[in-house]
Formats: sequence, C-alpha cells, structure tokens
Amino acid sequence: MLDSVSFAQKQRLAYIDFCLLFRGSIYRNDLINRFEVGLSAGSRDFNLYKQLAPQNLRYDQQQKRYFQTDAFKPLFQHDPQRTLVKLANDISDGFDAIGDIHFPVEAPSRLNVPDLFVVARLVQAILNQKAIEATYTSLSSGNSVKQLVPHAIVDNGLRWHLRAFDRVSQSYRDFVLTRIEKVNICGTAEDFEGAENDHEWQRMIPLQLVPHPHNIKHKCAIERDYGMKNGVLTVEVRAAMAGYLLRRWNVDCTEDADLRGPEYQLWLRNRVTLVDTPNLAIAPGYG
Repeated sequence: MLDSVSFAQKQRLAYIDFCLLFRGSIYRNDLINRFEVGLSAGSRDFNLYKQLAPQNLRYDQQQKRYFQTDAFKPLFQHDPQRTLVKLANDISDGFDAIGDIHFPVEAPSRLNVPDLFVVARLVQAILNQKAIEATYTSLSSGNSVKQLVPHAIVDNGLRWHLRAFDRVSQSYRDFVLTRIEKVNICGTAEDFEGAENDHEWQRMIPLQLVPHPHNIKHKCAIERDYGMKNGVLTVEVRAAMAGYLLRRWNVDCTEDADLRGPEYQLWLRNRVTLVDTPNLAIAPGYG
C-alpha cells in the first residue's frame, strides 16, 4: 500500500513512525504543526498509519495522544548512524526511509554502530525523564545490570556514549552505547539525578589551541585549517567532554609541547584550565 501513497503523505507517515520509535508517543497536533496540514489531513494520515501497522500504536483518550505499543515494529527503515546525527541536530523527520538526496560527500566509516532500538529506548527515557535498567558490558567487570538515569547521548568523535547518573556509584559517568543492551524503562528519575546536577557536564572550560611550536614548519597552514585568529583557536567545551576532544584532535597537552610526531599538530596553550577536569587520562601527554 505504501507504493501508492504520495511522497508528501509518505513523509508524514515516516514522521509518525519516527516519533513513536524515539519519543514513544505523538500528538495529532505534532504532525499538523510540523507539516502545516489541516486537521482532516492529519486524521487521514493517522488512520492510514493504523491500517498499515495497527500493532504499532494505541490511542489514549484521556491524554489525546498516540503511544507506542510493546509490539511496535518500525514501518520504515531508520538507519542508525544517520538517525543519531539527526537526533544530535534536532532533525526529527524520519525521512531516511523514503530516500534523501544523495550527494558525493563521504564521511569516515564507523567501526561501531549502536543498536537502533537501544538508542530509541534511551531517547525515550531522556525525553520523559525516566530511569532505565540495562545490561552493560565493561572492559573491567564484564556483564552487569545497571540502574541509570540518562540525560544525553554524546558523539565523542570515535563512538557514541550515554551520559547518565549511575545509581550504584552515585555519580555521573559515560557509558559506551554499543555495550548497552536489554534496556527497560523502570520509573521516574529523582530531581537530584538530573542533568542540572551533573556539574562536569554543566561546567564549560575554554581550550586555547595553537599550532604545535616544534612539529609544524608552516604554522599558517594549521591556522587556516582550524580558522584561528591571531594564531589561536579558543574552544568552549564541557568539562566532561574535554578529554575526548583533546584525544580526537591529537592535541599535545604537555606543559612544554614535548610530544613529537606529525600527528601532533596542535598544542594546548592554557593547560592550567584542565585542573580538576575528569577523563584526562586519554588526553595526549596529560598527567
């Protein structure tokens, strides 16, 4: 039946599918406001979606909202990697399933792609301020069941992480997304477990990056690469993310720019800004 649906209506159906998958619910007005269609057109879209996938949604008369069911299976195909990028940029269109324009631009291949349904359940928990119970595999202790209150999904440049409050350690930590499985939403988060109390997430620190004083012959090339002004690029970054950024860009974090090699093209000029910042064991030369 989808083959006979117009392109515009297929977009709207994909949006319904996307919202049910990643938000867990959708109001009729969400669709109407997003696509600027009339009430009758929006009703037709929901009726058609129900014909195509009756097991995917249920209507709550009291809340006047459609909810995802336990039997939900996406009507459209949502590519995990592209979907994460769209979520990171607040693009909730669900259009992967109906074909975007493809441009001759390539991005580096990722070696690890998170499970789409794990991502969807985590996003639902974050949006609805819920706690989760999940199986997590760590390098040090193997499989264990975690009780977490997630508040953000983060791309650190190499892989995706979940930023969450860990109820066992009573601290905010990062969890590699591909190591999370069997996610169940298990209750409402407490006020003290929210993102506003994650001080390393809320604290912004300035990183002053300059061309490496020993490894670079023509510093102007690096200045152009990074859009530096007066030979300096100042980046405001969350304290919780600083180590990831410095590792991703191979920034020499030694006090006197001691690291040698062509991979170290940048040096952190204001190393003192990293005092009392976590996750710096991965920052090149810091220690």
